[in-house]
Amino acid sequence: MLREIRSLGLTGISGYEVRAECDLSGGLPAFEVVGLPDAAVKEARDRVRSAIKNCGFSFPVSRITVNLAPADRKKGGTVYDLPILIGILTAGEQLPSPGPDSAFVGELSLSGKLRPVAGMLPMALAARRAGVKELYVPAGSAAEATLAGGLTVYPVESVAQLVAHLRREEPIHPAQPWTPGTQPEPCPDFADVKGQENVKRALEIAAAGGHNIAMVGPPGSGKSMLARRLPSILPDMTMREALECTEVHSVMGLTSAERPLLTQRPFRSPHHTVSAMGMAGGGSNPRPGEISLAHNGVLFLDEAPEFSKEVLEVLRQPLEDGQVQISRVAGTAVFPARFMLVCAMNPCKCGWYGYGHRCRCSEREVDKYMSRLSGPLLDRIDLYVEVPPLDFDQLSRRPQAEPSAAIKARVDRARAIQTARFGPGGPDCNAHMGQRELGEFCALDEGGAALVKGAFDRLGLTARSYHRILRVARTIADLDGAEQIGVEHLAEAIQYRESGHLRR
Repeated sequence: MLREIRSLGLTGISGYEVRAECDLSGGLPAFEVVGLPDAAVKEARDRVRSAIKNCGFSFPVSRITVNLAPADRKKGGTVYDLPILIGILTAGEQLPSPGPDSAFVGELSLSGKLRPVAGMLPMALAARRAGVKELYVPAGSAAEATLAGGLTVYPVESVAQLVAHLRREEPIHPAQPWTPGTQPEPCPDFADVKGQENVKRALEIAAAGGHNIAMVGPPGSGKSMLARRLPSILPDMTMREALECTEVHSVMGLTSAERPLLTQRPFRSPHHTVSAMGMAGGGSNPRPGEISLAHNGVLFLDEAPEFSKEVLEVLRQPLEDGQVQISRVAGTAVFPARFMLVCAMNPCKCGWYGYGHRCRCSEREVDKYMSRLSGPLLDRIDLYVEVPPLDFDQLSRRPQAEPSAAIKARVDRARAIQTARFGPGGPDCNAHMGQRELGEFCALDEGGAALVKGAFDRLGLTARSYHRILRVARTIADLDGAEQIGVEHLAEAIQYRESGHLRR
């Protein structure tokens, strides 16, 4: 007896339809799973056998062959446990066949309980594209599956509950679409930061235009503290952005039943010992790395020169293209990677170069330390800002600093200007403007052109850094509510390209 059960699989962060073909035939008892299964899929045989017996069914004494089609795609994970079990029970006529518009996904315990699975959202989106109407998933993954829309999602606690539903004995009530709560997640506030007004201004510009920024200063000056407060002033994510982020985090198993949708922009801060694969993604079955987990959010590199050169160089292409491409013999996976890069670094190995007589580094050691950041990578950073140490008077005062809400209001107004300017289908923010938008919205008058020409010659700018100055100046003008880029906007943008510690 042959039965075919619809299911779903993952390649990278994209879902696709899988059909579990279960055949019971004569011959010596055996249980084979074919269709390029990995070790986790092969182990489904033992989980399914135990679950069938522990749920009161008879395990067929025959030759069982399960083919996971399409057979030329490698199958991984534990999501095929449930469709294999349903296929075996229906092929053995112990269970009525589900409708042709139904699909099943889930990991089984030996007792027949269902456990949540990673990558539920991209699989649910694939199910909707494939014309599936009813999707049966573990109860812990149901809220995430509802985010795809257009599906009737059934939350299944156990095999016994599902069997009762398919036999029309005790129906399972469909899951209600998940909606985020009104209470935002707590986030560090800029009101806690004393002084450093110049750095706050630079971070406000970076947030308003989506620009990359580097902060240079001695230990204890507040670089990490400031960076961790950046998400509190970033614009709220659109639903499209939230779904894009959630797909990546779902594949990595970073979502939960309580918060299946990312409602705040990601903030990723990998340790400097991270590998190039951990940063960019990879593996025999490619999985996203830190730069994809930071998609639509912030990638913070604390003590950036301490990262290996190989890790830093993998950032170059994603910073330009907004995606990372992982090529393997079996195929190519493309992951989204449109993020804001925020770097914090000391001016030298000991951290005190340029600040009094505390530095113990020679000029050669300083040059060697800063040369860990290559010129092409530095050229992709829009703003450089110095974070000086605070003196005792600044630390002991108790003035009320400007809260994040006030800064965010200005950022939101600037982003609204950009959204109206570019229109639907255009860049998300100024940092993503292409050549056409630069020519149309960043035209300079005679005074502005002369100012930029002087900076171009004095600083030895490249074409890339010239365009980045224009993008930053456009953002500063948006914060001022100015229609045209003025000389004052260009002067401030050029100031952020200069850094005595990075330009030797």
